[in-house]
Amino acid sequence: MFDVYRKEIEWGGRTLTLETGKMARQADGAVLARYGDTAVLCTVVAAKTPRPGIDFFPLSVHYQEKTYAAGKIPGGFFKREGRPSEKETLTSRLIDRPIRPLFVKGFKNEVQVICTVLAHDLENDPDIVAMVGTSAALCLSGAPFLGPIGGARVGYKDGEYILNPTMDVTRTESELDLVVAGTEEGVLMVESMASELSEEIMLGAVNFGHDSFQPVIKAIIELAEAAAKDPMDLPESPLDLDAIRGKLEAACKADLEAAYDEPNKSERQNKLAAAKDKALAAIEDEAEKEAAKGLMKGLEADIVRGRILDTGKRIDERDTKTVRQIVAEVGLLPRTHGSALFTRGETQAMVVATLGTGQDEQIIDALEGEYREHFLLHYNFPPFSVGEAGRVGSPGRREIGHGKLAWRAVKPLLPSKEAFPYTLRVVSEITESNGSSSMATVCGTSLSLMDAGVPLARPVAGIAMGLIKEGDKFAVLSDILGDEDHLGDMDFKVAGTDKGVTALQMDIKITSITREIMKVALEQAKDGRMHILGEMGKALTSARDGVSDTAPKMISIKIPVDKIRDVIGSGGKVIREICEVTGAKIDIDDDGTVKIAAVEQASLDAAHNWVYSLTAEPEVGKIYDGKVVKTLDFGAFVNFLGPKDGLVHISQLTSAKRPEAVTEVVKEGDKVKVKVIGFDDRGKVKLSMKVVDQETGEDLEAAAE
Repeated sequence: MFDVYRKEIEWGGRTLTLETGKMARQADGAVLARYGDTAVLCTVVAAKTPRPGIDFFPLSVHYQEKTYAAGKIPGGFFKREGRPSEKETLTSRLIDRPIRPLFVKGFKNEVQVICTVLAHDLENDPDIVAMVGTSAALCLSGAPFLGPIGGARVGYKDGEYILNPTMDVTRTESELDLVVAGTEEGVLMVESMASELSEEIMLGAVNFGHDSFQPVIKAIIELAEAAAKDPMDLPESPLDLDAIRGKLEAACKADLEAAYDEPNKSERQNKLAAAKDKALAAIEDEAEKEAAKGLMKGLEADIVRGRILDTGKRIDERDTKTVRQIVAEVGLLPRTHGSALFTRGETQAMVVATLGTGQDEQIIDALEGEYREHFLLHYNFPPFSVGEAGRVGSPGRREIGHGKLAWRAVKPLLPSKEAFPYTLRVVSEITESNGSSSMATVCGTSLSLMDAGVPLARPVAGIAMGLIKEGDKFAVLSDILGDEDHLGDMDFKVAGTDKGVTALQMDIKITSITREIMKVALEQAKDGRMHILGEMGKALTSARDGVSDTAPKMISIKIPVDKIRDVIGSGGKVIREICEVTGAKIDIDDDGTVKIAAVEQASLDAAHNWVYSLTAEPEVGKIYDGKVVKTLDFGAFVNFLGPKDGLVHISQLTSAKRPEAVTEVVKEGDKVKVKVIGFDDRGKVKLSMKVVDQETGEDLEAAAE
């Protein structure tokens, strides 16, 4: 019944298996990829005819995790998977980016890739498995895909690179989490987070990953040779595209060249639009007019790219290494805990930092288990930032991806949760955009956190690099404009400190780039990053002393685990009372860590003292404030430390003549100051009032000495 083909290799100390022919047989390509005990079903379906009226390639990639893969039932009321999680969205982008440039130019048939995680061993991340499986499924499908690609995760520990480290190693031991994908010839995509590693180590990691996935590419080729479908027939255009391009050049090339002499983005766009309208008006045939729209971008690219390669001059008249003018400002907004406005040329990010408590942490229900995240970074890209009137809605894949890139760049510099127990939320509002708003977000995030008093180890900055490559000639561009991104061959983003790289993201729009180009780009990016850090330093070089007056004050203390129940109380009665009376917020961890937060210092002190009184043990020689709760013939019982009472014997009430009755000195309800002088045979606390000045609380015994 099944015509099964299987390819199996040992890779990174585990077995990688690619199997086709048993599952999803009606898809154009279907591969069950398994690595360890993690399994992902990757399917590809390509429409047989082009989608009419479009000038882009309609590729969609959907990575989806099923909770049954880890033996779990979904949470929530409906008990089924819902909208994509952040991990699913980011992994879909991770797969999309390296495969998109490898489809034949001009292919407009809709292609849909679906990767379904069927099993997760909680050791091997499914993202690499899904990427490899997608590459194999595309090579089997008959779609015009110029692959295969391979992909790998690279870690770094004790000076050694690690191929496909397990998830525990990546989270807790590795100084690097880098994903690299590419073809046999070169690299197409890089995504990484690093602990301030040097450019040399980062480049070595990319090269190590590229070398390491070559056996995977070979395995996919061998599987495709045995099981691939016949290539799809690609209809030739009935139009003479060269003739149409000639008409365009005659009608508007001079106007396009003049438009690209305009350094201002808005004016340039107006001139480009007028030139395009003029060219299209000169073409009467509707079919030719549609084809001309697609050819126009190529004409623009030739103009921009040729100028850069021939003269070294860019659209805004900079050379290839100069960074646009930068203005960094902090503390702009009242009431916010930290704010920064970072402007670089025509790109601008208003970034706001907010400090919260443990109750504000995000609870993430992942396949590998539930965990809490105390650093949140959200990126928003409203349409007005590019002078457009567009849809406003929930964040899309681009917003999530850009926010995560900035998150990775800043995360390694944050103080530990124990040293700074706040939940941090940063929101980047892109107010202008003309090239690399994600790197502006990195710079603005660093400044806003320092403005909020968050003790970052060092400031972080980011820069976006571009590439123009024609044959053997190439130019690497620092701080690219939006047009240079659209018409160029590479988007290479590097973020880090003056000590090293913390995040690296690269996307290639051509089939691959050489290691020489990557080395040049990294070195040039370092120079640009140092310049940007210098400009940021004009606003702020380190965290402010103390948090904002409007931020919650916070303290963290450790109590014995067996005292947790005393603070919480039956059904939470005690902790609710503390919060209601003092106005503070209290979080208690299972290890006995108690985090107390309040806007006012007085509330913080009151809650701290209350918790301390419930959990502390009486110390001999220490003076406490107390309240008389009962009087007897032989002395008074005083409540002095939370629920703890002690006895002040009648002989310890006053230094004057011993009273005939206790009530001559104190009555129930009186507030007194007492000193712990010891414990009786049953462990009961013995107190004294006579050795303490009842007005000032001074220790009279110590004063006498």
